[in-house]
Amino acid sequence: MRQGWEVKKLGDVCDVIGGGTPSKAISKFYEGDIYWATVRDMKDNVIKETEYKITEDAVKKSSTNIIPKGNVIIATRVGLGKICLIENDTAINQDLRAIVPKPNSGLTIGYLFQWFKSISHLIVEEGTGATIQGVKLPFIKGLAIPLPPIPEQQRIVAILDECFSAIAKVKANTEQNLKNTKELFESYLESVFENKGEDWEEKKLSEVCTKITDGTHQTPKYFNEGVVFLSSKNVTSGKIDWINIKYIDEKQHLEMQKRVAPKINDILLAKNGTTGVAAIVDKDLIFDIYVSLALIRVLHQVLPNFMLYFINSSIAKKQFNKRLKGSGVPNLHLEEIREVIIPFPTSHSKQQIIVQQLDSLRAETEKLESIYQQKIKNLEELKKSILKKAFSGELISAQEITA
Repeated sequence: MRQGWEVKKLGDVCDVIGGGTPSKAISKFYEGDIYWATVRDMKDNVIKETEYKITEDAVKKSSTNIIPKGNVIIATRVGLGKICLIENDTAINQDLRAIVPKPNSGLTIGYLFQWFKSISHLIVEEGTGATIQGVKLPFIKGLAIPLPPIPEQQRIVAILDECFSAIAKVKANTEQNLKNTKELFESYLESVFENKGEDWEEKKLSEVCTKITDGTHQTPKYFNEGVVFLSSKNVTSGKIDWINIKYIDEKQHLEMQKRVAPKINDILLAKNGTTGVAAIVDKDLIFDIYVSLALIRVLHQVLPNFMLYFINSSIAKKQFNKRLKGSGVPNLHLEEIREVIIPFPTSHSKQQIIVQQLDSLRAETEKLESIYQQKIKNLEELKKSILKKAFSGELISAQEITA
């Protein structure tokens, strides 16, 4: 800690103010013009708008409090770790706390906000509760805040603003590069099935598959070990997740195998919730599937990996989307999947060439994606490192940090 700095408990230099929720049974309470914030409004660093606005009567007849604009709001129940400033005078609900510097505390809002950003992980770690995680008021008030002189606080905030602005620009460019990389592959994949040759033909999936079915419609009883059981959650990335799996016992397994026995090179298609994402069975493993997965087993006319690329293409997804059923959770019915039209070259050798080209391009794009994702991760780690230095008195100039 540098000379001239003090360490104080947050409760000694700030008032910690809670909030509440006006009765939802009285609809008129929510027809006012007073901003009323919940965790759902904490989407950016600054809350400029709120989902709900309430009346003065709602404030008077509830435990909410109106916090003066410009102050810091933190989530202490649900959404732990979220920190925001408020652009307007704003009332808050019971899941939030306002942190308002006391008169003559020697604490600036900008410094307080950035300090909370630096210790947000501590709030997350402190959270307790079986279903909803929260932290208690004594913990918040007992947090130790390093307090340099006001000119030093202002210098730190200015450096952080400059550093984080530069990092944000680099991150935005990296995220755009990542998006472009993904779109490049998707665009090429789409062109493969749009630019068909003379030796291509089109058929329904039912005409080129020996089996299109789904898994058990009964929710099984799970065990700590046994036979692997997969659902649509295991194919959301386009590949099968063999790590985050569930298990069933032998009795349930034998019953499920009467309906369908998955095998290597079968294609699993998510048909409930997250729909239209497919993965190929790449392990010679005995397992069972839930109703949220459709199993597609191809005939000799179409290679399994060619079918996989088609199902994951935008051409197939457009057909799936037209056939989605259900007003709540979207789902694909088996009869609709069977009606989807697949274009394909009649020659296996041409299908294989296309698969090899797509494999090669996918490998390159995945390599680039990995590089960009790591860069984004490194930028987030850099922000944490800068914040740590800032509040231990080790912060140098922005130019030296970002050089």
